[in-house]
Amino acid sequence: MTRTTTRRVLSGPATLAALTAATLCALRFAQAAAPQVVAPQAAAPHAAAPPPPAEIRCLPDGSGYLRARLRGAMAADLDWRNAGLECEGGMRPDGHGIRVSFAGPLRSSGVAHRLRFIFGVEAAGEGRSGRALPANVTLILEGERHIYSTRGDNECTVDELRQEPLTQTARRRDYRVAARGFCFGPAASLTGSGRVLVSRFDFSGRISLYTDPGARPPKGETTAAVITARGPAS
Repeated sequence: MTRTTTRRVLSGPATLAALTAATLCALRFAQAAAPQVVAPQAAAPHAAAPPPPAEIRCLPDGSGYLRARLRGAMAADLDWRNAGLECEGGMRPDGHGIRVSFAGPLRSSGVAHRLRFIFGVEAAGEGRSGRALPANVTLILEGERHIYSTRGDNECTVDELRQEPLTQTARRRDYRVAARGFCFGPAASLTGSGRVLVSRFDFSGRISLYTDPGARPPKGETTAAVITARGPAS
């Protein structure tokens, strides 16, 4: 009797309706609890950002360079181009001639260095070109306290030097300086016994001449002034 009653209850229409309602309620609850996935919106079209301008290290027209052959305590055949080359210059401290500085990378025996050249050229005034000019050459391994210098103008010669005006303002005048030459005597170390022979060099750089005598010189010029105080006159 009990079993018959149970079967009738389960199979009755009221029971089926209750089960259906419970099932729909459970489905709605599951849908509400499930995380909602939102389709990503398409990115708004925009113009591509322009590439950053290339940094000018030496000359604005890209014509700066230094080539040099070194033998001795430093052995290398350098070929520095404008983008990786720092160049600057001005008049010599005594006003007789010009001084041009270049700095770039040097890799020797698997070790990376930063090498600076300072060329002091005698008897070349502002804007003047010349031939067979006496010169002094100083080399500095920056940050390593290694300095080499020919200590005078009797060890190197500039075969040809040309100066061309670049820009001029009320504050300063810039010139492009191109030269080629050689040294027949080595640059001696100021801190040891090493020697470096610059058997040939060829460069294109710049000098800046300031109207205000108190204008602060560029970094290389400051470095050269310190060296001058120590001994060699570049």
